[in-house]
Amino acid sequence: MTETSLAPQQTISRTPVLSARDIVKHFPVYGGGILRRKVGDVHAVCGVSFDLYPNETLGLVGESGCGKSTTARVVLNLHSATAGEVLFNGQDLNKLPGKEMRHLRRSLQIVFQDPYASLDPRVPVNEIVAEPLRIHGLYDNGGRERVRELLRTVGLRPEHGNRFPHEFSGGQRQRIGIARALALEPKVLVLDEPVSALDVSIQAGVLNLLKDLQAELGLSYLFVSHDLSVVRHVADRIAVMYLGKIVETAPAEELFNNPTHPYTQALISAIPVPDPRKERTRERIVITGDVPSPANPPSGCRFRTRCPKFAAELTDSQRKLCVDQVPDLLDRGQGHPSACHYAETAQLL
Repeated sequence: MTETSLAPQQTISRTPVLSARDIVKHFPVYGGGILRRKVGDVHAVCGVSFDLYPNETLGLVGESGCGKSTTARVVLNLHSATAGEVLFNGQDLNKLPGKEMRHLRRSLQIVFQDPYASLDPRVPVNEIVAEPLRIHGLYDNGGRERVRELLRTVGLRPEHGNRFPHEFSGGQRQRIGIARALALEPKVLVLDEPVSALDVSIQAGVLNLLKDLQAELGLSYLFVSHDLSVVRHVADRIAVMYLGKIVETAPAEELFNNPTHPYTQALISAIPVPDPRKERTRERIVITGDVPSPANPPSGCRFRTRCPKFAAELTDSQRKLCVDQVPDLLDRGQGHPSACHYAETAQLL
């Protein structure tokens, strides 16, 4: 059984701008010497479903290696899906011919994690921002002024457009990446760890810029991050991933106030609290062990090998269910979907 909708109550009547339906992405593993042969698969994404609605932010959160960035790339058709479908305004991106997909890329753009690696160091900023306009044949019709407008929009001075990326700070380079992504007036922005490479003080400025742009331009964001505290600041809804699967999803404040999956609870308990007295006395949930290999994930519940509840609280018969049966992502009476056979709410902040 898969997730049918991640929509909050206020958006149920609206049509999603972007939908993922049971998307799967496996990467082949090859072994041998001269004659290479396939020996297995890396199960990067395994049956992920979600809806993204107009003018909202969906946060996709998890540890490094959980499959969240691969999910983002499958959504953009930068990786072809092994199975499942990605619908943009009702069109399956995996089935579109190249010409139609190229046209749709104007509506689907990405901002990468490393603002320096994603910018060509040999090209001045004006040309970096103008590149999408040139590719789509739009530069000759007012492209120069459009570039200046984009730089002003993201808080940069247009007269600095002749400089090269190395002449800007990290936060300014990320603003250049955002300007480039906005050049074609997209409807959806995929933000792949957009502030993780920045200092905390600079992060706040970029996050506030993204919120202002969303309100001004009516954008929808798929916000990928490993940092729950950052996602809480920007997301309307949050989906938590573990080893290729979504294990819990809810509106942002509900997820923080009443997490139900042991993995989500452990992530939230690791967030520092500003009050020293509360920080010393609040419950901490520690996850032990290493993340299993996505080439050979555990049977049943994928989190069971690191789950504190599995090791300390469950009976033998309850553990057998976790070993034998994959938990469906559904509401078990806590108010939002969770992929845990024994989901329970916990207050951790």
